[in-house]
Amino acid sequence: MSNVKVGVEVVSAHDLMAKDGQGSSSAFVELHFDHQKFRTTTKEKDLNPVWNERFHFNLSDPKTLPNLTLNAYVYNHNKQNNSRSFLGKVRLTGKSFVPCSDAIVLYYPLEKRGIFSRIKGELGLKVFVTDDPSIVEMSCLGQPEVLSNPLPEMGSSLFSDSRSTKSQATELQIPDSSVSNPFTSDRDESRRIFQQPSRSSKSYSMNFGSNEMRAEPPGSRIVRMYSGPSSQQADYALKETNPLLGAGQVVGGRIVRGNRPTNSYDLVEQMSYLFVRVVRARHLPIKDVTGSLDPYVEVKVGNYKETTKHFEKNSNPEWNEVFAFARDRVQSSLLEVVIMDKDMVKDDFVGILRFDMNEIPTRVPPDSPLAPEWYLLESKKGEKKKGELMIAVWYGTQADEAFPNSWISDTITRDSSTVSSHFRSKVYHSPRLWYVRVNVIEAQDLVLSDKNRFLDAHVKVQIGNQVLKTRMVRSRTMNAFWNEELMLVAAEPFEEYLIFSVEDRIGHNNDVSIGKVVVPLNTVPRHADDDRKVPTRWFNLEKSISAAIDKHDKKDKFSSRLHLGVILDGGYHVLDAPTHYSSDLQPAAKQLWKPSVGILELGILNADGLHPFKSRDGKGTSDTYCVAKYGQKWVRTRTITNSLNPKYNEQYTWDVHDPATVLTVGVFDNSQIDVPNGNIRDSKVGKVRIRLSTLETGRVYTHSYPLLDLHPSGLKKMGELHLAIRFSYNSFADMVYLYSKPLLPKMHYVRPLSVMQQDQLRNQAVNMVAAKLGRAEPPLRKEVVEFMTDAHSHLWSMRRSKGNFFRLMTLFSGFFAVGRWFGEVCMWKNPVTTLLVHLLFVMLVCYPELILPTAFLYMFLIGLWNYRFRPRYPPHMNTTMSYADAVHPDELDEEFDTFPTTRRSEIVRMRYDRLRSVAGRIQTVVGDVATQGERVQALLNWLAALVLYATPFQVLVLMVAFYFMRHPRFRHRTPPAPINFFRRLPARNDSML
Repeated sequence: MSNVKVGVEVVSAHDLMAKDGQGSSSAFVELHFDHQKFRTTTKEKDLNPVWNERFHFNLSDPKTLPNLTLNAYVYNHNKQNNSRSFLGKVRLTGKSFVPCSDAIVLYYPLEKRGIFSRIKGELGLKVFVTDDPSIVEMSCLGQPEVLSNPLPEMGSSLFSDSRSTKSQATELQIPDSSVSNPFTSDRDESRRIFQQPSRSSKSYSMNFGSNEMRAEPPGSRIVRMYSGPSSQQADYALKETNPLLGAGQVVGGRIVRGNRPTNSYDLVEQMSYLFVRVVRARHLPIKDVTGSLDPYVEVKVGNYKETTKHFEKNSNPEWNEVFAFARDRVQSSLLEVVIMDKDMVKDDFVGILRFDMNEIPTRVPPDSPLAPEWYLLESKKGEKKKGELMIAVWYGTQADEAFPNSWISDTITRDSSTVSSHFRSKVYHSPRLWYVRVNVIEAQDLVLSDKNRFLDAHVKVQIGNQVLKTRMVRSRTMNAFWNEELMLVAAEPFEEYLIFSVEDRIGHNNDVSIGKVVVPLNTVPRHADDDRKVPTRWFNLEKSISAAIDKHDKKDKFSSRLHLGVILDGGYHVLDAPTHYSSDLQPAAKQLWKPSVGILELGILNADGLHPFKSRDGKGTSDTYCVAKYGQKWVRTRTITNSLNPKYNEQYTWDVHDPATVLTVGVFDNSQIDVPNGNIRDSKVGKVRIRLSTLETGRVYTHSYPLLDLHPSGLKKMGELHLAIRFSYNSFADMVYLYSKPLLPKMHYVRPLSVMQQDQLRNQAVNMVAAKLGRAEPPLRKEVVEFMTDAHSHLWSMRRSKGNFFRLMTLFSGFFAVGRWFGEVCMWKNPVTTLLVHLLFVMLVCYPELILPTAFLYMFLIGLWNYRFRPRYPPHMNTTMSYADAVHPDELDEEFDTFPTTRRSEIVRMRYDRLRSVAGRIQTVVGDVATQGERVQALLNWLAALVLYATPFQVLVLMVAFYFMRHPRFRHRTPPAPINFFRRLPARNDSML
């Protein structure tokens, strides 16, 4: 017998079907290979079982390995009747087996036994070939481990052989290794193969001029395989969770309601809090020798202590403050409320109240708020003292009305010097933006300082920090004519001024102001349709801005004038994010808004495994908050301090006007705690984008999203964010009708903006939104707004260029596959297939009315086949498609460089030469395409018309097809005559300079 063995490690399974009638399964795996059987242990009541068991099959003849098949059957064990039920199977051919050093864990989708069977889930296996099983522990597994016991000859009824069924299974295969493997020589490339890069796989490269940039994806040892072309590492993939929310347990996207009452926080986990409302005190005793009292209140629960603000010389203070303590963190059975007198040396004790935690009532909305009561103060020994305190104590959840304005124990303490508003949850509304359309027509009677020179004038238009200039006009007279239209961005309420400045250029970078015109934006007329006749008006030029603002209605007989047309155009939607990421597509004019079509609900649950951004008490920690953006409504959760696994459990709602929009959720580390008034930027952790059109109505999506961020050192996973999302629309007919309407408002198509205009206006819109939100309390900082709106996505990136190139190749991969198949047909590799193609082609040419039905039938069958591979979850950021997991360090450094650059001249010169090389190749490709197109045009101009006139079209089509599909016996190594004729046709490339 041969020493060669096949090793199989059964790792785990995910998302199995429930078969025991109780929502679970007791799964085990049975392996069949070369007339041998092994079986794993049974994992009781687990839909995501983990085995990590290994087996070795004896291989009788290594030459027969490519023809052998490994079958892994997953069964559910029923203890009551000692039977089993089928959960799915995986079928692998011997051609895909690799040496032990190249083996990695792959997750295979479970296959059905029949057409009508219902199967779901994945099975993780590691399969390899070895000639020395004793070294498996060291070479494949990293450390010795005891092998699982194989099954003996399975004679019991429980392990009886199941009938094998033929199925077209998806075959997963590791790319060719640099180590020679005699068992992977003959590979069937016609089958559908999904490849994942390993450490020994060949790296794919892109040649950019003189520098050949090679990038090899890092070889992850565990890879989750999906049926789509853009699979990525399991650690970066989306994971479905089944949390216990306020409305019940989420199972398969549906809420299984229990005895929990329905409330407005049904998409988040209920968090129980102890609420303490300190209202006021009266008749407090005097403590100071001066006869005054400076009281404040301390609330103590276990290790937590919160204090109110203190009042100076007040025996009847009123605080009206609420404190919230997380109930699961309180390790005490006693609540103490102490009134203290603030002193310079040591604070004096005034009185105390004690509450037994077991006797505190529970309040559940929509119950009315608990009424506060007066309590007599006690001494430390429990004796009654002078003075009373009005207080209310109860248990509640984050749905309580007092929660948003309370001091929460897991956010920040009163001992901190930071203003509390920076750490509470807030809702922001971004300003409504309008486009300002300005038509600078002409100027008359301009007065120059030097009358012996010609006029060389332009007009500068300014709103805030936005500055645009018209072209330079030279005139022999004192009149200038431009008739140029400019676009700027303005925000409601229109408090700013539109400033026009006519300037004369008297030298290089030396412009002299001739006069100014100031137009208040609140006086500009508003238009919401395609009114090409913009109302115009003559304005008198003033010497200064103050004079222009304070101008009177007096009319000078002789004055310099400027002819302008200005309107606020509300027919556009002012984009503050790229169109494919936009969350709002409504026009600026509110009267053009359409009614909402649905409701979007978002529950921000918690984050796990966050990276520390700062150090306190000798250990790393973070102070994180989340920001969600959809439409004009921005929301910010409270900041959870000193936690790498924060729990937010906050829920928000938006009206949806268009499903072709994107919800963006970002996580940030608050850097304002230690330096509240400093200029330290909040650090970005990561963000999640969810397109609403990918969501099923009414379904609750509970997933864990990896927070991926690209750093100058490479791609990093910063943690995971758990969300619950539900999108519900009002009417299916309205949704279908909405898909027939244009994506953007009408003005974007009637008077489209150029690409350069769109980028410029979007940048101005982001700056304006950041300025407005930065003036809120607490401010939403500029770096947060820029990160949420992808403000810098338009800048050059070699990584994005490569990613788009690979997207393009993936898009055309189907056409390339059809071309390869047709090439095999033309080369008669399979004579039967070639003859059938000949017959089908003749039939379609003779009966052209069958062409469209045949094409539609083929498309229908393709769609039916691809339906099984449809995405079950909303798409998430794909690292492989983004070319983020294999990017070159220099390309990353270039991407994170500022604009303009701050790098050394030799680095900039190298990158410029590389960019020239890339552009040169693109230029060559564009020129080749133009040459071929001109030859086709020349062919159609004279030769094609003559041939088509003399030859019937059907005969011509048959002749061309039969010529391309001729037998290899009639082919030559040199190009055929038609190709030579086509290449000799003239093109216009010789007319290029």
